[in-house]
Amino acid sequence: MSDRLEDYLKGLLPREMLSRSSAVLGSQLNSIRNLFKQRRIPNLGWSDGVIELLLKLLSMMDVDKDPEGVRIGEREARVASPLISELASGFCHGVGRSGALIAPQPKAPGASILYELSNWCALDAMQKFGAPNMKSAIVSPVATGMSLALVLAAARDASGGDRNTVVFPRVDHDSPLKAIHLANLRTKVVQGQICGDAVRVSIDDIDKGVDKNCCAILSTTTFFPPREPDSIKEIAKIASEHKVFHIINNAYGVQSREIMRDIRSAADAGRVDAVVQSTDKNFLTAVGGAIIASPDEKLVENIAACYAGRASASPIYQFLAAILSLGIEGYEKLRDTQESNRSLLQKLLGEVADSYGERLLNVRSPIACAMTVSEVEPSLLGGVLYSLRLSGPRVIQSGRSGSCCENYPESYIVMNAAIGSKEADIIKAVAKLREGLNQASARKTEKGDQRHRSSVLHQ
Repeated sequence: MSDRLEDYLKGLLPREMLSRSSAVLGSQLNSIRNLFKQRRIPNLGWSDGVIELLLKLLSMMDVDKDPEGVRIGEREARVASPLISELASGFCHGVGRSGALIAPQPKAPGASILYELSNWCALDAMQKFGAPNMKSAIVSPVATGMSLALVLAAARDASGGDRNTVVFPRVDHDSPLKAIHLANLRTKVVQGQICGDAVRVSIDDIDKGVDKNCCAILSTTTFFPPREPDSIKEIAKIASEHKVFHIINNAYGVQSREIMRDIRSAADAGRVDAVVQSTDKNFLTAVGGAIIASPDEKLVENIAACYAGRASASPIYQFLAAILSLGIEGYEKLRDTQESNRSLLQKLLGEVADSYGERLLNVRSPIACAMTVSEVEPSLLGGVLYSLRLSGPRVIQSGRSGSCCENYPESYIVMNAAIGSKEADIIKAVAKLREGLNQASARKTEKGDQRHRSSVLHQ
């Protein structure tokens, strides 16, 4: 391309300048060439300029950019203002066809290429970041909960319609429960058990929950302590033995090397049909997308076929832009930082616990830590931390929903060291926690004094 460009530009610049400028442009275009040739995430992240160039080139291939085109259909990528097109990065036709999410769209060849590129990179990400036994993946245009519903719908259809129950090791979260309901399936919840500080779901109880009406087991790798990750390797063996689907909700597990090793091991040891993970929680995009990966290419096609209508391209190009920006090295550095921050959080939170007569909960969690809260009102502490502009902590009162079991005996606070956070964020967050504990303790004392004065007056 650079040689042809020099031919066009002869006489416009001195030869040396023309050669130099062509080399600069060529180095930028080589990144795009290599992406199409290798169909893999680059080792080194791209600049925003090259990513914008790729998106612009692809969006210009869609037929709504044709200056000679005549558009009279009901869906022709007509927009109210240039701002709307800019917000969509030019992909106003979206992706897919009615009833075929991953099918090429005749009106959107550029967006169709975009989707293919994104799906290649999604599979490459899953394989390189810990699950090489995944054979197919798509970027879903909806977030984790809705993506789980698509997977469950495919599992329902593949089961012939005579199995309508999903065995669900209890997680106190609405999204997977709504996904099961949306797929017109019933939930059989397997209760969590308190084991020391941890909440675990018994493998024997999961096994007992699988009967002739069972369509699938929906396991979970990432949730707030004290809930520990499900024993997905053992669940995979159960699913294989009973010939039922095994779907893993890996919401924010790609960032964790430990969790991804578990997924690889489970897929090798038994049955793993699909793994669903968020693009925003793992790859630092805006909310709205997920990656659905599977060792079975045909199943991924069936899942995509369950999507109704066309889809927005926004979650697709945002994932592609994010992963191209990070590159393999950039993402691994983020994982290194996440692991370091998790260790730092445990150390600092342990110091806070010692200072306030609390203790850390002994729970396996590669991303979060939990500390008892026994000397202040949990609801009050949560409000104080919010007013201190600290987002993310989760404060749960003993016996209340949120612990994934009945009557958890401790009140506690959970703090995360998730991917993308910086060391300074961890340090500031723990400092805010100290401040919040002091304020909540002072307010508790003040309330106690007020009750005492009121009692004295009544006497």
